[in-house]
Amino acid sequence: MKIPLGAAHAGYLLKEAVKNFLTEKEIEFKDFGTFKMDSCDYPEFAFKTGQAVLGNEADLGILICGTGIGMSIAANKMKGIRAAIAHNELSAKMSRLHNDANILCLGARMHEEDAVIEIIDAWLNTSFEGGRHQKRLNLISKLTGL
Repeated sequence: MKIPLGAAHAGYLLKEAVKNFLTEKEIEFKDFGTFKMDSCDYPEFAFKTGQAVLGNEADLGILICGTGIGMSIAANKMKGIRAAIAHNELSAKMSRLHNDANILCLGARMHEEDAVIEIIDAWLNTSFEGGRHQKRLNLISKLTGL
């Protein structure tokens, strides 16, 4: 498995912790930045991470900003991306199980590091259920063109 990572300045420190977690789990990752805590424009990192997922350079992506909201909005503008904000393990699992989320968005200001690691672990270990849920994803694509 390969995971691209992207973060805004507010998510930089948490991204570094996520990299440690992925290394411990022997999960390959590519860090698309930001690489410092200076103010930056998060859509750039959402786009780079989304492109890696869409280009089959990676399996799933993780984006981190202050709340997860901005990253989610930016990533979901890309055709083929289903970015979900997860607030706990259940929402992380459901985003994969029912929505086949291919990018997880997290808020560094919303959770402690340990909770984020548990959310990521649950997300990575859940697969899409398909069936009636695929029908709904197809409908979303048809209605939105995304």
